[in-house]
Amino acid sequence: MKLFKNLLESVKPHFEKGGKLEKMFPAYDAFETFLFVPNHTTNKGSHVRDAIDLKRTMFMVIIALIPCLVFGMWNVGHQYYLATGQEGFFLDKFMLGFWKFLPLIIVSYVVGLTVEFAFAVYRGHQVNEGYLVTGLLIPLTMPIDVPLWMLAISVAFAVVIGKEVFGGTGMNILNPALTARAFLFFAYPSWMSGDKVWVHGAGVDGYSGATILGDLASSTTHTGLSWSPLEMIIGTIPGSVGETSLIAILIGAAFLMITGIGSTRIILSTFIGGFLMASMFNWLAPMFIETKLFSLMDTPALLHLTIGSFAFGAVFMATDPVTAAQTNRGKIIYGLLIGVFAIVIRVFNPAYPEGMMLAVLLMNVFAPLVDHYVIEANVQRRLKRLKV
Repeated sequence: MKLFKNLLESVKPHFEKGGKLEKMFPAYDAFETFLFVPNHTTNKGSHVRDAIDLKRTMFMVIIALIPCLVFGMWNVGHQYYLATGQEGFFLDKFMLGFWKFLPLIIVSYVVGLTVEFAFAVYRGHQVNEGYLVTGLLIPLTMPIDVPLWMLAISVAFAVVIGKEVFGGTGMNILNPALTARAFLFFAYPSWMSGDKVWVHGAGVDGYSGATILGDLASSTTHTGLSWSPLEMIIGTIPGSVGETSLIAILIGAAFLMITGIGSTRIILSTFIGGFLMASMFNWLAPMFIETKLFSLMDTPALLHLTIGSFAFGAVFMATDPVTAAQTNRGKIIYGLLIGVFAIVIRVFNPAYPEGMMLAVLLMNVFAPLVDHYVIEANVQRRLKRLKV
């Protein structure tokens, strides 16, 4: 590392004020602070000091995503071998998934960071670190065979419209990763839904690559599913790259909660909200037995929490510290409503049974309002004490 440090120090004068590359200083600063802890110090006013900065926080989230990433790449190969009827060992499946998923990661980071660097240079400020996580979350929520040019457009849209127009990291009101997914879903729905987009090789004759939610939305009963509860928990089912394995997601959730990076209140309240809403639908299901809603309404509450992107969204999307509620009570309300809306959208919209994306984006918009009323309620309680 000393070699890199000396190299950076030798070229630094060219990027500082008065140097030939002065306008490119934000790009230089991004590389320097990416590799080494910033040496900036405060010289006035009072400041909160911590042993961890934003870059290190983002790396902790990336570490939490590793189980989903590794399992997701293996499952891509596993689903391909199932679709084509071939036999394959663990390494064969993993390497196939690795080479299929690698271009998605490259495109996501190259396009996203290019846009971020361009905005930083234009505005003359430091490059924000938020995209370190967003760049990995976006491909993890995509179908494996999504065209790279579509992914590039969605990434550019998410960074520009979902983030930079609001001022960059820390100022955006919508989760950028979900903004990218929402853009693709509404702009190119045929590539984000259906039976053939979730499994590489699902286009072969006689094979259906439908997800569990797709089967439930198109059937009148949940008892004839092709997957066992164990397969749903492990994640050996079709779906987005990083969203199928409940075990991998819960490992990441435990890491985030233990380290304090992810909000325990939001994660737990989201699962509780989803469970309560699904349980209510279970109770109401007999009234809709002759309708298309019956299958998803009658699906056991715990099953709702293990399929689709519910768990992944609760752990890695709802907990985004920028777009989530900030007050402790607000976080609980925010999480509960995400869980409730996710199940409501899933049940009442058969054309789009996966409602987690829309639920999180909806609550991103209303999170400041939730915090406002929580604070106002606290103020009113204190005023009443003063009057007494």
